[in-house]
Amino acid sequence: MKINKKIILAVAFILTFSLVMSGCVDNTASETGNEGSPEASVPVQITVSAAASLTEAFTDIEKQFEEEYRNIDVNYNFAGSGTLRMQIEGGAPIDVFASASKSHMDILSDQSLIVEDSRKDFAENTVVLITPADSELDITEPEDLSAGEVKTIAIGNPDTAPVGKYTVEALTEAGLWDNLQDKSILADDVKQVLVYVERGEVDAGFVYSTDAATSRPDSIRIAATLPTVTQISYPIAVVSTTEHKAEAQMFVDFVTSDEGRTILESYGFTA
Repeated sequence: MKINKKIILAVAFILTFSLVMSGCVDNTASETGNEGSPEASVPVQITVSAAASLTEAFTDIEKQFEEEYRNIDVNYNFAGSGTLRMQIEGGAPIDVFASASKSHMDILSDQSLIVEDSRKDFAENTVVLITPADSELDITEPEDLSAGEVKTIAIGNPDTAPVGKYTVEALTEAGLWDNLQDKSILADDVKQVLVYVERGEVDAGFVYSTDAATSRPDSIRIAATLPTVTQISYPIAVVSTTEHKAEAQMFVDFVTSDEGRTILESYGFTA
């Protein structure tokens, strides 16, 4: 019987390809420290819901973490802490929660939605008053926002963005909120406040000092630091519904390690 040459070549290719792929699997398994286990070659994916103000620092933390733990792939979900908390309450498949407010973590704790012994406070921050760099308004302290020339002030939504809650508390304590409330434009999170000011769409805004440090060059000016009523502390914890508790705990441990603290401090956080 005459055998088609194309069929022979095709069979040879398939066999060769299979051997190559087999070698790749073995090598990958060896690199992850699980030699002989093909399943280990596929990284475990964990989703970390983190406050928007952590975007830059956590992006660097991800790079370092994944270099040390090749078998874990970190995916981020950045937003206002209140929004993230409500997503977890709604059953979103989240493994780790890093909040810019203790109160949102406390709410989850009351519902047994976090692993209590995994919870740690890992960073602190401050709120600053910023204006567009080219603003001609004389704004050097929060009291100046009461002037008639100041028309719009960007503030994070106090219900979902902790930076807004800290801001409103501080302005209320200073006796300014009643005069400034009608001028306020609520933003989804601190990053949106920063964008409003960078673009000159508002006269002023309140953001974390760490976010001001990440602004576009020559786009904003820091006018003053806002003394807050509540200490701005960031807690992190493993979400109790996670299917990857060990990997999630490893991420929490990394964030709170010396290496994690060094990265956070490089972005202006007090770790």
